[in-house]
Amino acid sequence: MRFLGSLAAMIAALVLIAPRPATGQGEAISTAEKAAKGKGKGKNRPSAPTPRTADGKVDFSGIYSPDRNFIYDINDTLKKGEELPLQPWALKTTKERMSKDDPEALCLPTGVPRQAPYPWRILQTGTHMFFIFEGNIHSFRQIFLDGRPHPADPDPTWYGHSSAKWDKDTLVVDSIGFNDKFWFDFAGHPHTEKLHVIERYTRPEFDRIEYETVVDDPGAYTRPFTMYGKSNYMHDTELMEYICNENNKDVEHIVGKDPRNKYSKE
Repeated sequence: MRFLGSLAAMIAALVLIAPRPATGQGEAISTAEKAAKGKGKGKNRPSAPTPRTADGKVDFSGIYSPDRNFIYDINDTLKKGEELPLQPWALKTTKERMSKDDPEALCLPTGVPRQAPYPWRILQTGTHMFFIFEGNIHSFRQIFLDGRPHPADPDPTWYGHSSAKWDKDTLVVDSIGFNDKFWFDFAGHPHTEKLHVIERYTRPEFDRIEYETVVDDPGAYTRPFTMYGKSNYMHDTELMEYICNENNKDVEHIVGKDPRNKYSKE
C-alpha cells in the first residue's frame, strides 16, 4: 500500500511516490500511454514526443505525480521574490488555522488549485476532461471542452464549474462557482466564493505537464497572483483505491503548524 492513512498520517515524513507495477485489471491504455511503451525503464527511459489526439490536439491523458508546492504552502509556487497579496483578515486567518483542522486532512475534497499527495489521472475526450484523484475521497474534477459557458448562478461546489478552450497547444481552463470550505494548502490559506481560477496546461514532452494558475479572489487577496507548477508522468503504475474515511486515525495527534510552511517559522 502507498499509505495507510489520511494526509495527516504523513505530516512528519517527506512524500515519496514511487512507481508500482500495474494492477493488471485490464484497463484500456490511452493513445498517449501506448506511445511510451518500450522506451526503456526508470531514469534511463528517454522521453517520447508530446502525444496528440486524432484531431491534432495535445493529449494530456495519463497518470501524474503531484507537485508538492501545491500541497503544503502555496508561497512556494510563486516566482522568486514574490509574496502572496493577502488581505489582512486572510493573513490573520492563515496564521490562526491549525493543521489538525485542515478539511483535506479530515477527508474532504482538496478543491482547486490544491493537490493531494497522491497520483492523479487525466482522462481526455473530445468534449470532456476528467481529473481522477487517488487520494482523499477518490473524487474527480470535470472540465468541459465543448465550449459551453459558465452557468449564470452556479451552485458553489468544491471543484467549481470548469470550461476550457485551446490556445494553440495550451489548454486554458476557466473555473468559477467554488464554495469557501476548502483551504488552498496545508498552511491554511483561505479564499472566498468570489474565487476565479484560470489554469494554462502545456505538455512540452511526453513525461511532463506544466501549468500556470492565476488566482483571482478579491474577497481574500488584494490582486490576482500566479502559481507555477509541473507534474511528471508516472510509468508502469495505476491508481489504487484509497478511502480516507476508513483510516483517518492521526488528526488528533497533529499540533501547531506544519514545519514546511513559512508561518511555522514566525
